[in-house]
Amino acid sequence: MTRDQTILLVANEMAAFRNARIEGSIEKAWRALERAHIISQLHIGLHLNSHWEMLKFAVAVHDAREISGQLARLVLAPLGTLTGRIPKGNTGRSNVSAFAPMPIPDDLRDVIDEVAR
Repeated sequence: MTRDQTILLVANEMAAFRNARIEGSIEKAWRALERAHIISQLHIGLHLNSHWEMLKFAVAVHDAREISGQLARLVLAPLGTLTGRIPKGNTGRSNVSAFAPMPIPDDLRDVIDEVAR
């Protein structure tokens, strides 16, 4: 998947995030940020931005655990991207190991596969 294709997919998830915030749905907002993170992992700037957006949201919802988790991930993300040690499918949240690969949601995998063709 090219960087431009990745940017478009991330933009779609960020739009879903903004809509969820407007609706007041914290759970939906986090889900959209997680999906943006999964998509962005292979591109260092996008990957860092996904953690930056998660950090800003954690501050907005006063989630101290998530704030500290995102600060750590902002340090770890460049190392993982540069060394190629990205845990594919990882949601990027503080409630999961920063090093654990996770299953990619089926609908997201389908979109990624479609764009990659």
